[in-house]
Amino acid sequence: MALRNFNLEKYLKDGANTYAQRANIEAMADHVSEKGFDNLVILGIGGTWAEWYPVVKVMEHYTKLPVHLENAAEILVKADKDFLTESSCVVTASASGDTKEILQAVKMVKGMGIPVYGFTKNAETPLAKLLTEAVYNPCGDCEDSYLMYFMFALRLLCNRGEYEDYPRWADQMKNVHKNLVRIREEFEPRAKELAQKYAKEPYTMFVGSGVLWGETYLFSMCILEEMQWVRTKSVTSADFFHGPLELVEKDVPLFLVKGEDEYRELDERVERFAKTVTDKLEVFDTKAFDLEGIDDDFRVICSPMIITAILTERLAVHYELVTGHSLQFRRYYRQFDY
Repeated sequence: MALRNFNLEKYLKDGANTYAQRANIEAMADHVSEKGFDNLVILGIGGTWAEWYPVVKVMEHYTKLPVHLENAAEILVKADKDFLTESSCVVTASASGDTKEILQAVKMVKGMGIPVYGFTKNAETPLAKLLTEAVYNPCGDCEDSYLMYFMFALRLLCNRGEYEDYPRWADQMKNVHKNLVRIREEFEPRAKELAQKYAKEPYTMFVGSGVLWGETYLFSMCILEEMQWVRTKSVTSADFFHGPLELVEKDVPLFLVKGEDEYRELDERVERFAKTVTDKLEVFDTKAFDLEGIDDDFRVICSPMIITAILTERLAVHYELVTGHSLQFRRYYRQFDY
């Protein structure tokens, strides 16, 4: 099936290039492990913070290592930074390499005598020049970011003896991009239908949880709000019942991102309620999509990649067509200093 505004050859080439970074990512993780560290501190903001979120949620299943996912803007003004020590492993990412808050946070951490590791598009970015060690990859698709971040984090855990399945998982990730192409194709008709139905709604609720909360938040904020100027509300499945449920009415769209981890029962609770109230409930269940050549025990790790493929990469493209508003145009973001 033809996919609107999708370059298959480039996508598969970028995916292969991302996977080819495996040796570099593992080497960076190994250097950190050899040096030794007492905690992991991740610096992100906006979409980058959201992409690291599922990595942290997965790590929680396997390690007792303290892991801190910090907003780069907040850490600059945060009074209590005692968790940042010379024994911390600090990692960050910026695809552009010039995200202002990330650069300021890295400078602060380096000024404390703490090395910082990270990911950016090439060795010439401002971020690259600050990092102690970096992996370079210009690929911009979110699933490429997920793949790299999970490789780094799970390799760290493997080195600690906490995730012995890492080699099997990493080997099978050679298959993930072909799966995500097929998943795009399967979802394309629905993406077109959903955009035509909802792109001009005055307000849409997005609900998700667990490993998929980051991607739920990312799509509603970084894509629909920033890139499409569509008014949204994103809330976790747990918090949905403590305020937002009162705004659900018969004609209010509610998009539920339904995962496969232990938080799924919270998603199902929202689903049961929403079915009784709104006529515009849309459920995006990662269980509906097969992952060929990938073992079932890795599905939770891959689930954010599935959601980014169908929502961030496909639904957004069809919203753009209906709204007539380019995904590339911003009024304020990066347009001037603020």
